[in-house]
Amino acid sequence: MAGEWLTATANTNMFTYEIAPVFILMEHQVLGHMRKIIGFQDGDSILSPGGAIANMYSLLVARHTMFPEHKTKGMRALPQDLVMFTSEHSHYSSKGAGASCGLGTDNVIEVACDERGRMRVDELERHVLEAINAGKRPFYVNCTCGTTVLGAFDPVNLIADLCAKYNMWLHIDAAWGGGCLLSRRWRQRLAGCERADSLTWNPHKLMSCVLQCSTVHFKRKGLLMSCNQMCADYLFQQDKQYDVSYDTGDKVIQCGRHNDIFKLWLMWRSKGALGFEQHIDHLFEMTAYQVEQIKRHSDRFMLLWPEPDCTNVCFWYLPRRMRDKPRTREWELEMGSITAQLKAKMMEHGTLMIGYQPLGETPNFFRSIISNAAVQRKDIDFMLAELDRLGADM
Repeated sequence: MAGEWLTATANTNMFTYEIAPVFILMEHQVLGHMRKIIGFQDGDSILSPGGAIANMYSLLVARHTMFPEHKTKGMRALPQDLVMFTSEHSHYSSKGAGASCGLGTDNVIEVACDERGRMRVDELERHVLEAINAGKRPFYVNCTCGTTVLGAFDPVNLIADLCAKYNMWLHIDAAWGGGCLLSRRWRQRLAGCERADSLTWNPHKLMSCVLQCSTVHFKRKGLLMSCNQMCADYLFQQDKQYDVSYDTGDKVIQCGRHNDIFKLWLMWRSKGALGFEQHIDHLFEMTAYQVEQIKRHSDRFMLLWPEPDCTNVCFWYLPRRMRDKPRTREWELEMGSITAQLKAKMMEHGTLMIGYQPLGETPNFFRSIISNAAVQRKDIDFMLAELDRLGADM
């Protein structure tokens, strides 16, 4: 919060070194450190206004890298219709990027997931071959590490193998799960991430940085500049007395850019690597406790996916009248209705709010996500007790 206040007080832009020298150097340092954590030995990075834009940057850069003439000639420069792939449980920003970048949503192929919500690599290859047989060019795969609802992690290494086989760009959307890289215990969730061409990581999620703080990283240096540079000489003169590679404005599709780095730099200086590791480990510890308590009270709660990959816990609360009934399709639909009604009661009483949503054929269920390091066991106990108080007689 202190970093955000000082940022607002300074009220400076982030497009050239001379306008924001200290903050530009902070950005250079922190983003370089994040790339090393990912496993990118060189490369480039930028802060963007949210994970959706970060993911779109990866698509823009992937297309430019493979078809550089598109920048000047537009869609006419493409030899075939381009096709991108993402899991059916991925964030909607993949489809939005496909629409915004001119591929069209019909060319954003959603790949089936397994029972844990992870992309099925056999289904991915089937879709790739279908696209090739249809005369299209498969060129980009979005691999999600921490899906929005289930928190599932797609199998990075298997997808990377397939991308190498068919010459496709591998992007990892780790907007949610990227924080696991800071923990020696949990970073294996992203095993193989160093093989990606690009990766989105949002410190405003698991790392609990103040909104907004979203980053996108590229393995190869110079791609952002090559893709987005417009050479506006009234801003980005090349004959300045300092190293103009520190002028970041020509690397991005926006011009004015908010200072999102100072709060993250200050937070990292304060917590350190060990502090962030303890922070991530605590979130997973609290998640494990919540799962344990729900299992302990299985007469009142039902876990839909028993062992979460991240800090997402998906469950139903069972009112008394539903506890001894068989789990039929009608029963599930009724549970979906009860979930929405119970959320309304939470809001009316003002003591609690938990998000809910359907997923595929599964009707509405609660999705409790722990991303606040201040959460303790007593808070989880209160949440479960309050659900029971409000919902038992529904």
